[in-house]
Amino acid sequence: MRAGFDLIELHGAHGYLLHAFLSPITNQRSDAHGGDAAGRMKLPLRVAEAVRAVIPDDMPLLWRASLEDNLPGGLTLADSMPVMRALKARGVDMVDCSAGGIGLPVSMSQVPQTHGFQAPLAAKVKQEVGIPTMAVGLITDPVLAEQIIAEGQADAVALAREFIADPAWSYRAARALGVGKPADILPPSYAFYLNRRAAAQGRH
Repeated sequence: MRAGFDLIELHGAHGYLLHAFLSPITNQRSDAHGGDAAGRMKLPLRVAEAVRAVIPDDMPLLWRASLEDNLPGGLTLADSMPVMRALKARGVDMVDCSAGGIGLPVSMSQVPQTHGFQAPLAAKVKQEVGIPTMAVGLITDPVLAEQIIAEGQADAVALAREFIADPAWSYRAARALGVGKPADILPPSYAFYLNRRAAAQGRH
């Protein structure tokens, strides 16, 4: 909050601590924070409650979820739905819908990674839980990103590795999708010079 961030996202995915509590593969505890699904979700829910309690009411709180472990004996999408409902009840505003990671790269290799392959997870959570969702997973094409939003599969999309590969992706996307002055999505100093460049070339 002091650093001026606009939102907080809690990482409950990809084998990190909160996911490790949720997954029956890694949570072998015999105390109140293990065992059945209700026990395994206790700590993640307490963390969500604690963060929600100290951030402003108008600051969005997101939860990054591995909704499926993609390994035998691991979380399924059906297992994750009660957790997402409980997180919503505790003030989580959006679910960032991913999968795998509890078994490191092995759990991802079980699922064909095609463009936008995890968007159906976001659509399912959005429909069944009634919470805004974010789609991830090889969303590299601006038209695909727009399609996921337009079709109502998710309320937002997120990119990570694509920005490493193409730091100007957002500018390229704005041009591809016909934004009037695509440079205006960039920092003002960038926009100034790119708009001058476009004007010199006789286009916007």
